[in-house]
Amino acid sequence: MRFAAGGSVRSVHRRRAVGIAVVTALLGGATACGTKAQAEAKPRTPAEAVARAAERTTDVASLRYRVSGTVPEHGKMRVEAAMTVRPTAMRMEVTGLGASEDKPVNVRFADGVLYAEGDPAAIGAPADKEWFSVGPAVWGRGGAENNTYRVLPSALEASPLAQSTLLTGAKKVREVGTETVDGSGTTHYRGTVTTKSLRDAQTAARDKATRELRTTSLDQFMMLGIEETLTMDLWVDDDGRAKRYRLRGETHILKEGRMVDTGPLDLTVTLLDVDRPVTVETPPAEDTVDIAERVDGAGEG
Repeated sequence: MRFAAGGSVRSVHRRRAVGIAVVTALLGGATACGTKAQAEAKPRTPAEAVARAAERTTDVASLRYRVSGTVPEHGKMRVEAAMTVRPTAMRMEVTGLGASEDKPVNVRFADGVLYAEGDPAAIGAPADKEWFSVGPAVWGRGGAENNTYRVLPSALEASPLAQSTLLTGAKKVREVGTETVDGSGTTHYRGTVTTKSLRDAQTAARDKATRELRTTSLDQFMMLGIEETLTMDLWVDDDGRAKRYRLRGETHILKEGRMVDTGPLDLTVTLLDVDRPVTVETPPAEDTVDIAERVDGAGEG
């Protein structure tokens, strides 16, 4: 099965134009239909620049991205990935997942099913199978139960577009300086985020579109399992889009009725090739084994 996006970018942009115009006008910025002078207007404050970058995520149809850093309970990880937004689909190669630290593991998501390469024999499946499948599943959303059996760390179950908006919930954002990221000029911003600051930002939203963005940010924060404070760096390119972000904080999980520390999160994500065509191919059904059928079925027996 194959899913592709990128060819209909112009129509996606038109559908989003009205909502984007409203949000940007309230932020004091330019719209996609504004004049060249408006589009090039520099944000007046770091908070405004961060808010504009968050708003720009709503018109992205597809992208490629890269992830590196330390993930709680897994350690060092590297990811090369690509995704489409409508419909939601992704492909990624994850190094550091599973028993092998050096061999990349292929993961796919499309049509409500998550696929991952592995050894199905470990759960009693035929040895000739090469992929696990989990469905119905959710990828790229918030902290609700995603029915993915923890195939992926929760930090990688989120859309990077959604994660990049977290800094809109900071009480204060400061400009660090200008830097080159992947060949592009960027402005570097930093701030700290907490559950309370994200809820306050959500409450303070002046329109439906902004409220939805900040609700998404809150969901993403909860999904990360941050114990208290998340430190976030965001690099915004000259087009006003998020180019890179870094998330740092201590994490925890609820285990046997109490909160248990699970170690530090330190994740850097670079957004690449925005709105370029992306194709996601899923493995043939005969090469996969359904985790739910094996795991849940064994429990019932």
